[in-house]
Amino acid sequence: MCDTLVVVREGEVLFAKSSDRDPNEAQLLEWVARRRHLEAKVRCTHVEIPQVRETHAVLLSRPYWTWGAEIGANEHGVVCGNETVFTRHRVPRAGLTGMDLVRLALERGETAARAVAVLTDLLDAHAQGGRCGLEDPSFRYFSSFLVADARGAFVVETAGCNWEVERIARGVRTLSNALSIRGFAEAHTPGPRGALLTWAAEARARAARSRSLAEQARGPGDLFRALRDHGDGNVAPRYGPLTGAMGGLCMHPGGLAAGQQTQGSWVAALRETGARHWVTATASPCTALFKPVDVLEPLDLGPVPTDRADRADRASLYWRHEALQRRVARNPQAYLPLFAGERDDLEARWLSAPPIPREAFDEGDRRLADWTARLQTLDARDTRPPWARLHARIRARRAGIPA
Repeated sequence: MCDTLVVVREGEVLFAKSSDRDPNEAQLLEWVARRRHLEAKVRCTHVEIPQVRETHAVLLSRPYWTWGAEIGANEHGVVCGNETVFTRHRVPRAGLTGMDLVRLALERGETAARAVAVLTDLLDAHAQGGRCGLEDPSFRYFSSFLVADARGAFVVETAGCNWEVERIARGVRTLSNALSIRGFAEAHTPGPRGALLTWAAEARARAARSRSLAEQARGPGDLFRALRDHGDGNVAPRYGPLTGAMGGLCMHPGGLAAGQQTQGSWVAALRETGARHWVTATASPCTALFKPVDVLEPLDLGPVPTDRADRADRASLYWRHEALQRRVARNPQAYLPLFAGERDDLEARWLSAPPIPREAFDEGDRRLADWTARLQTLDARDTRPPWARLHARIRARRAGIPA
């Protein structure tokens, strides 16, 4: 599940996305340089397709086990994110995933319009399908996409071999796991199973909430706050027994039937003079720090995370942050005030005077270590409902985290 927002206005386009995946499904940042290719094929997550002669430099936020990306940007100021959607059509067992299509569009599209053309050409030439889930290997889906640059944005929605494009020249547009282009959505309304999944994901409620927050956004900092939203401004997420806390843009796991967690968040400000990007590079934006990144400035972020917790002496950024966020999840009202104000002040300073990315990540590492140690001084009662605590224990055990 995911939420993607865009605000198109005079002189600037604001883009934001949170990627919601399985609880232990670590997401990482990957820088891929501009390349000339001699090989005829490129291996995507599940299938091979023809390679192009040259691909653009891209920065990707992707689940550790996939070739494609949930969110990304290229050297030309194009950004793209995809969303799960449920339709009446059966998803093929093999094909390009929506995440593959995000990466391919960014690698091959020097403008948002060109990236959309790449997307739709690939949709016509290749099946969309294949495994998309970590915990459930049978989980497959079609996708919606939001593609933007400094000139505007496009929504691309898919259902089977069908697709539709909507251009956003001005105003606000959001996606939240449901078909939304008028006419196309009605033509491909999901059957009973898809309708149940759309309901379980609380897609309609999140769509309304994300649009309201996007309409209030005046700058990147407002989108940081939007992606941290737990619904109606709540400090703590609201857990349901079946699907956990899927009702807010900042998603937390904890349902008996399903439950996803926000695994990566990205905000971009796109102008003709250049693009600025801020990423968490960790799960749960409500506990994370948005740090500046540059598509052409690779950073060494340490070991590549997987779905197993790292050893303490060589922990990845993702799993170092998990030590913080999993403690906060027990009682946000008690733990968040110990560092959230300091985090917000640091982000405000960075927005007014952006540091170079390496310095920001180094400062973020120091703050993360300090905040994690600070939380150890308080042993607050776990306020989550019993089913959410059970869900957390099971996922911790699967990740190899000691009780």
